[in-house]
Amino acid sequence: MKLILTLIIIYSNTIFASNVALTELKNKSPDRVLYIGNSYLYYNDSLHNHVRRMLDEFYPTEVDTTNYKSVTISGSRSWHHNIDHPLNHKNLGAEKPFQLVIFQGGSGETNTVSERRTFSKTVKNIVNKIHNSGAEAALYMIHAYVEPHENTNPQMIKDIKKMYIDAGNENNALVIPVGIAFENSYSENPDIKLHKHYDGSHPNLLGTYLAACVVFASITQISPKKVEYSYFDKINNEDKAYLQKIAHETVENFYDINL
Repeated sequence: MKLILTLIIIYSNTIFASNVALTELKNKSPDRVLYIGNSYLYYNDSLHNHVRRMLDEFYPTEVDTTNYKSVTISGSRSWHHNIDHPLNHKNLGAEKPFQLVIFQGGSGETNTVSERRTFSKTVKNIVNKIHNSGAEAALYMIHAYVEPHENTNPQMIKDIKKMYIDAGNENNALVIPVGIAFENSYSENPDIKLHKHYDGSHPNLLGTYLAACVVFASITQISPKKVEYSYFDKINNEDKAYLQKIAHETVENFYDINL
């Protein structure tokens, strides 16, 4: 009986570890990155700026992050984006084609089975175009609502995880586990708020910083605990250390790697 239980535990852990088909990018220090999404990305001085500054800290001469671009539409869902336009680097003033495209879907796309199916079809088309452009593709897993949002539901993060992991696995795209990091942080310390207090949807500055740490670690496979950047001292050392720890543990567990 003990042997059977041991085998079951090992088998279960193996399944969990292999949930994500793609666990790393080929290029872990890209010069040219395009972010596509909505206000979840552009709040708080824009996520791409925070990640860019973290990369500048580690690659001051090797990586030129001036070609990090962000294209966002307020309230957009995945199918609102005309991916062809931003994929042409010349339309955004980038010097060369993008090496990595990070795509974020809308929060409402998890609401119904029909919308989740539409997301899946849309992502397939978008990722195919990203790959055809010569870039690697990543999916930015969004966070769930919290109170006071009227649609707060513990099922939401489960639907988000399945939707993004399935889409990533089906289309050879890296899934960046931002939503899981939010969930882990609230589970460990619910007193540290990551959402805007007035809507329970958009990230506040701490939420954006946590997301940036997760994106940084997912791209580079460098521990965010090594990052000095604190948004020009707007994030205190205690909060910074806590959020970096959450990001570090989330990325390690999600990809089954050691940072």
